[in-house]
Amino acid sequence: MKPFFYGGQALIEGVMIRGGRCIGLAVRHPNGAVVRSTWPLPGFSSSKARQAPLVRGVVVLLEALLLGMRALSYSAQVAAAPADEAKDASAAPSSMPSGAVWGSMAVAFALAVALFFLLPLFAARSLDAVVPSAVLSNLLEGLIRLALVLGYIAVIGRVGEVRRVFAYHGAEHMTIHAYEHGLPLQPQNVRQFSTAHPRCGTAFILVVVVIAVLSHALLGRPPLWIGVLVRLALIPIIAGISYEVIRFSGAHADIPLVRWVMAPSLALQALTTRKPEDDQVEVAIAAMTTALEGDGAPVAPGTSDQEAPAPSGGAGEEGRT
Repeated sequence: MKPFFYGGQALIEGVMIRGGRCIGLAVRHPNGAVVRSTWPLPGFSSSKARQAPLVRGVVVLLEALLLGMRALSYSAQVAAAPADEAKDASAAPSSMPSGAVWGSMAVAFALAVALFFLLPLFAARSLDAVVPSAVLSNLLEGLIRLALVLGYIAVIGRVGEVRRVFAYHGAEHMTIHAYEHGLPLQPQNVRQFSTAHPRCGTAFILVVVVIAVLSHALLGRPPLWIGVLVRLALIPIIAGISYEVIRFSGAHADIPLVRWVMAPSLALQALTTRKPEDDQVEVAIAAMTTALEGDGAPVAPGTSDQEAPAPSGGAGEEGRT
């Protein structure tokens, strides 16, 4: 049977783990308790498109954006709740309404496209008079895009609240490593592993930038408005190819050549992960066990936290970390 690759996302004082049949969430309540919840996967997660090469990358990206927005909103509500509020999952706030999720996702996607795809194009084309080569112009566009991505990550990483989210990001990766090595999910076992993981969304971003540079280099230098339309049309194709690269590297991380190719992506995760505290590791373990129990998957004997909600349906294949 093909192994399932668990993935997830850091939240505000919490972690989300994407399972095969559900989402497992764990968030630290202000009263110190860990609030856990199980969500079903969206309907399109079980569609045939989720299995089709290249197409599945776009589906995974859409799913990650949708679930990520909902989970972030949910975690913000739990983390901001009064400390004397009841601590069980049934008392936790409901997730963001679906209409608000889609609206927020559309705005976030539009801003990301404008900042990281179109702005580098406009900046590079503004130098056409001094950059006569179309190849050099496209290369310059790619370098500007990379600089924007790295600069954005570096700047937000200095914000205190974001640094805590990055620590939960590290805890999520370390916990998934421990699970993939078959170890009981205990803090001392989880702490053996790196905060970097080959299936990380940060790695995906870097691969997207590289694939974009290679694909845009073939476009020449058409009129600006055509360049804009072509780049917009290429986004799902670039996302699909990038996902396949990340998926392959995650499944073959033991191959030396794959490790060498993915080394820059792993190094970049130093900007988006931090070494977590033990209480943050405990939250990541709670999210992982919640997802495992929701899937009906075995939990290694000796795992710290094996009590979790019952499965809530849905289906899927794998997640990013």
